Amino acid sequence: MGQRDLELTPAGGQRHDRAPGAHRGENDRVARWVLHVDLDQFIAAVELLRRPELRDRPVVVGGDGDPTKRGVVATASYPAREFGVHSGLPLRTAARRCPDAVFLPVDRPAYEAASAEVMAVLREFDAVVEVLGWDEAFLGVTTADPEALAHRIRRRVRAVTDLDCSVGIGQNKVQAKLATGFGKPAGVFRLTDQNWFAVLGDKPTSALWGIGARTAKRLAEAGITTVCELAAADPARLAERFGPATGPWLVRVARGQDSTPVLATPARARSRSRETTYQRDLDDWELIRQEVGQLARRVAVDVRAEHLPAVRVVVKVRYAPFTTRTHGQALTAPSAEASVIEQAALAALDRFTEHRPVRLLGVRADFARAA
Repeated sequence: MGQRDLELTPAGGQRHDRAPGAHRGENDRVARWVLHVDLDQFIAAVELLRRPELRDRPVVVGGDGDPTKRGVVATASYPAREFGVHSGLPLRTAARRCPDAVFLPVDRPAYEAASAEVMAVLREFDAVVEVLGWDEAFLGVTTADPEALAHRIRRRVRAVTDLDCSVGIGQNKVQAKLATGFGKPAGVFRLTDQNWFAVLGDKPTSALWGIGARTAKRLAEAGITTVCELAAADPARLAERFGPATGPWLVRVARGQDSTPVLATPARARSRSRETTYQRDLDDWELIRQEVGQLARRVAVDVRAEHLPAVRVVVKVRYAPFTTRTHGQALTAPSAEASVIEQAALAALDRFTEHRPVRLLGVRADFARAA
């Protein structure tokens, strides 16, 4: 790893705010950059604004706030994360790992309102703003000093909303997205062609945006474990193993390459889903079938509200104690009709051959991808 300039945080920790070859100020020429703004511990931070007395305590948000019930962590504050609590962890496990944590229920309207306020702040700047979700957005900007702009954005978000954010700077979306992680918390980091391999080369492939544990395992089986090794791989060889589109894409992302533009179009839903965690396992599969049908009908209401027809329906089953499986069913034609979505969900459910006790059921309707 190459050496990087470091900036001391008020707490005395080190944060990567600049990278080698990343000059700034009057020596820079005006150029196009992508900034990735990511709100720090967003859901927990919103809750802490309402309950400032909890600021230094471990806070876990999930379910209805009762850790004795089944449910998963939506987010955890930084103090809670020090105990190994993270999103997706069962609430009961979180309580065992961090018995002194304060558990709070999910309040979706509050998070949506806070997110809208932040996105309005981002649109104050001379930038193309592409919203990714509640807590993050890409900004396409033209500037000679992206660090200075990033710090202005960070300070402005803080001044208006009392929320902290980190900003990643890159020559494209992939670089900016990954840079943000090196800036957290409440910092700025630039990741470009010049320092890409110095920063990421020796890291595992799972460190890359879009590569999860399953894909990383398949890459490891092919003898590829690091970002450098993936970047040097033969795209044609990976195409044989992962498919003609995915294989070459894996190599491109490992090289920090991305030609996807930042678009100011409104955030378009990719899917709508509903799920239920049962406090007692369901072992009657006729009852499970009824529950899936009910969830599918609720999803259909959400689909119609989006004014976008579904093209595929996916059913998720989480067996007791915590094994999750999914099966999907493509629709013969795009539809928002409740009967069609329910029928597809039940067809997907029929693909589950293990009729073991179930603790969670979910139904998701996918929309067609935008061209």
